[in-house]
Amino acid sequence: MGFLSPWFLAGAAALAVPLYLHLLRQHTSTPQPFSSLMFFEPRTQSSIRHRRLRYLALLALRLALLALLVLAFSDPFINRPAAGMKSDKLMMVVVDNSFSMRAKTQLGGSRLDDAKREAISLLASKAPSQRAQVLALGSQLAALTQPIQDAGALRAAVESVAPGDARSSFGDFARSLRSLAASEPSPVELHLFSDMQKSSMPANFTDLALPSNVTLVLHPVASGNAPPNWAVESVDAPGQVWEPKKSRVQAVIAGYNTPAATRTVSLVVNGKTTVTRKVDVPANGRATVAFDSLDVPYGFSRCEVRIDSADALPDDDAALFAVERSDPAAVLFLHEAGDRRSPLYFGAALGSAAESAFTMESVSVDQAANIQPSKYAFVVLSDVESLPSALENNLQTYVRAGGSVLIALGTNMGRLTRVPVFGANILQARYYSNDGGGYLTIGDSDPTHPAVAKAGRWSGVKFYYVARVDVTGSRVVARLSDQTPLLLDKKIGEGRVLLLASGLENVTNDFPLHPEFVPFVEQTAFYLSGTERRSGSRVVDSFLELRTAKEQAVGVEVIDPNGRRPLSLKDAATAQSYQLTQAGFYQLRLANGRQEVVGVNPDRRESDLAITPPDVQSLWSGNSNNGAQQQPAQA
Repeated sequence: MGFLSPWFLAGAAALAVPLYLHLLRQHTSTPQPFSSLMFFEPRTQSSIRHRRLRYLALLALRLALLALLVLAFSDPFINRPAAGMKSDKLMMVVVDNSFSMRAKTQLGGSRLDDAKREAISLLASKAPSQRAQVLALGSQLAALTQPIQDAGALRAAVESVAPGDARSSFGDFARSLRSLAASEPSPVELHLFSDMQKSSMPANFTDLALPSNVTLVLHPVASGNAPPNWAVESVDAPGQVWEPKKSRVQAVIAGYNTPAATRTVSLVVNGKTTVTRKVDVPANGRATVAFDSLDVPYGFSRCEVRIDSADALPDDDAALFAVERSDPAAVLFLHEAGDRRSPLYFGAALGSAAESAFTMESVSVDQAANIQPSKYAFVVLSDVESLPSALENNLQTYVRAGGSVLIALGTNMGRLTRVPVFGANILQARYYSNDGGGYLTIGDSDPTHPAVAKAGRWSGVKFYYVARVDVTGSRVVARLSDQTPLLLDKKIGEGRVLLLASGLENVTNDFPLHPEFVPFVEQTAFYLSGTERRSGSRVVDSFLELRTAKEQAVGVEVIDPNGRRPLSLKDAATAQSYQLTQAGFYQLRLANGRQEVVGVNPDRRESDLAITPPDVQSLWSGNSNNGAQQQPAQA
């Protein structure tokens, strides 16, 4: 015991005050001689002893109060361990269950089997009173138990670790441990059972730093040279097919620590092999194989590119993707009766670029009285001299409900004071052909906009005529060299209108004569129709968007590869995205009838089974605890 402020003990001198007061109030009498007591009235004599006891108790209370005050100000303390502190060391057992742990070993099991067996052996050797915790390492660090002493529960947790499809990252692992160890005051002895895959190491070694109270012990379950492994590294396939004979599938076959070999590559559609190819894969190299058509039935098809299995990791010998076949979407092209060039150029670009995804219906404005815009994926207004009010009202209703319109301002529409449907005022018509230069070129563009993302910078395109438009409420996608807005995007209601302040023919500009015109038409068509080119395959742990802007109030249903529905009723009504945590085919169903199927594949960085060099492993374990020893794999 001690005192933090011992000088306050001098206040004990104040104890003399109540003692003095007690003595001061003590009554004493001197006996006097008296001749006779016969005239005194007899009374009960008071107890002097009782009165003294009462005064002594009062004195003791006064002294005790002052003594407690003195002790309180002197801050006494007792030397003992803090309440609730655990002096024992916590054993933390982490089992790597990433995709590479599926690799087979020479004994016929897998790396994960070896890791679990060693982890169980370690837990069996711990003292009964020692606490331990079991965790699994995939894309994230998942705690399977709390720090407990129950050996049976710890063993069951290790046995429950199942093979995963995620990619492991030792940098993320160290970051998670830094957060986890902050809540653990006791020393931590961390045992990591892993194949120590080289691709899991971060680029910066400092990302592996662990807290000072953590001792890292590595238990690598793989050593020596990595076994050879071939994999379907990637597949380039359309998510949608409108004309099977024009659809192309291309796959890359990669070899990791492999000799030169010939692999058989098959295209499988709905469980049936449709095409087979032979491909020569160089040593530790890659080879590309192409399938010139994709013959699939209408609706969604579950496809894969597969190679013959001949290595330690057969689970990466196939790459999954989904394809939807449907009829082409209709596009309405409205133009003046005398305009023959703009529908010709736009229609040719649309048919050649969009893989037959769209069919264009060309109609003059004077024939469009009874047209229903809602039947079309999007509508094009090309330099119309005037638009009937009934048709404009229909188009405005169509856009507000979620439709899209592309407007091209040629010389006819440039004479108007207001752009129909778009709603902006036309400020000035600029004829650059009448100026000294004769034309202007593109000054700058927004590469993030889908309409120009793949169309280049239009550097060689000459614009002879442009209508200057009020840009209030619009997004300017491209400008001319004099900063005149050329391409504008405006959201109206649930839909949008894209405005090209020039024409689609080769009179107001020479855009249709340049290669950039075809990808511009293609990307604009996919953007405006809301069917932007989808990918039929994703990577494990990526996110699947569940809703578009028009589907916020629509219920959604997700079916995972095991046929389960992982979303709760609340999530199904509100979730914006869903993380794809395992390989296989996921199915998305919306209450409005839209469906989507996507194939999910493990990250192919897990296919490279090369391990981290032993000196790097030793550096990591030594750097984390000033002397932790790396444990060799058990035979």
